Amino acid sequence: MINLYALVELWLGIRKMRSLGGIMLFEQEVRPKVSIIVPACNEEKTIEPALLSILNMDYNPVEIIVVNDRSTDGTGEVLAQIKQEYPELLIHTIEELPEGWLGKNHALHQGVLQAQGEFVLFTDADILFEKTTLSRAMSIMINEHIDHLSLIFRNIARGLLLNAMMVDAGGGLFFLFKPWKVSNPKSKNFIGVGAFNLVRKSVYMEIGGHEQIRMHPIDDIMLGKIIKRNGFRQECLSGYDFLAVHWYDSPANMINGLMKNIFALYNFRVSCVMIAVLMICLLTILPLWGVFLTSGMTQLVCFLTVSIRLLSSAYGADITNTTYWTLPFALVTPYINIYIILKGMLTTLTNDGIDWRGTHYPLNKLKENTPIL
Repeated sequence: MINLYALVELWLGIRKMRSLGGIMLFEQEVRPKVSIIVPACNEEKTIEPALLSILNMDYNPVEIIVVNDRSTDGTGEVLAQIKQEYPELLIHTIEELPEGWLGKNHALHQGVLQAQGEFVLFTDADILFEKTTLSRAMSIMINEHIDHLSLIFRNIARGLLLNAMMVDAGGGLFFLFKPWKVSNPKSKNFIGVGAFNLVRKSVYMEIGGHEQIRMHPIDDIMLGKIIKRNGFRQECLSGYDFLAVHWYDSPANMINGLMKNIFALYNFRVSCVMIAVLMICLLTILPLWGVFLTSGMTQLVCFLTVSIRLLSSAYGADITNTTYWTLPFALVTPYINIYIILKGMLTTLTNDGIDWRGTHYPLNKLKENTPIL
């Protein structure tokens, strides 16, 4: 019954979410300036198409600030080539990471220090923008007096197992954070999306910006949390037709990418991890085994539970424009999720912290800078 409740709530909630496509283009003559901040650490393979899509957007005035964060690959050379054609591109280079900061959080913070815009858009170095994205986003920001806007992106990576994992992860995040509720000032729900976090700079400065979450691995969601907790207006829209990204290019890379921050999602609490693993077993793994190993009413209940899960995965595939051929793999993803959660926790505890992009971040420092969900 819990699976049925989750499916119904997700279906009803997602139907309530507005799409960016339903927002008119910004038509006012006087337009606020937007500073677009793109952190880049070893992004030579993705940053050129991402930046070209940003440069080709039809909103003005903007400034585009790329923060080259200690890249050791060809990112710097790619940026230099782009700047020759687009001299308006601003490049800020970081050579060293100060103590007490995660690399990306520090890069975003440094980007804001360079920003001159009234609004700040945080995005990633692999996001592809449709040309009207920012114009529509600024239209709703101004007309509805919103302080922070997030957009849900579309994954364009290929692979049946990979897409099944993404649908599963996306459904879990939707159920946990319920983005359709964030616009309600009476709701405690909050959201932040690394692909698109648009915020008034005055609000960002008032809440202390990334300095408040300088050691938190889930910076995008935590930024949304502190904005909402400080009483500012927040909104989240579907942006599937306006933002696209190869979120991960293989199941292995997705597993490794999630492992670095999964323990943080549970506030570094072993008890929360154990509860999560138990719930995954009870709701997704045991019912499937029950279909084959039990009989009578128990078997029927297990069959209905598995059917509801597959129906939920089909709905997720439908709204993300993913093939239904991913559905059989939805029966495998719970095992992968448990592996990610447990190994992520054990690795963090064993290593006394996380290692990311060549830097070690001690666990005690991570815990000190962790707002409780």
